[in-house]
Amino acid sequence: MMKPPFRLAPYQISTDTVLACEQLLAEARRGDVIGIAFVVMRKQRSYWVYAAGECRRNPTFARGMVMALNDKLGKLVGSR
Repeated sequence: MMKPPFRLAPYQISTDTVLACEQLLAEARRGDVIGIAFVVMRKQRSYWVYAAGECRRNPTFARGMVMALNDKLGKLVGSR
């Protein structure tokens, strides 16, 4: 039987993603994080967006924060 020409690399957990989520959870439990607006990328490259807490109650402010994220990601794109 012929061997396949390539093999997919096994998926590895993103430890920095886990660390960021754990840190946010700890800060939310202390009451330091009062709202969150985020996008999640799944391993199949699908995504979803959500807002909770103060970000949901104050969407104008949340949109400004998301634009700051957009600016930061734009700089990351330009630095590659």
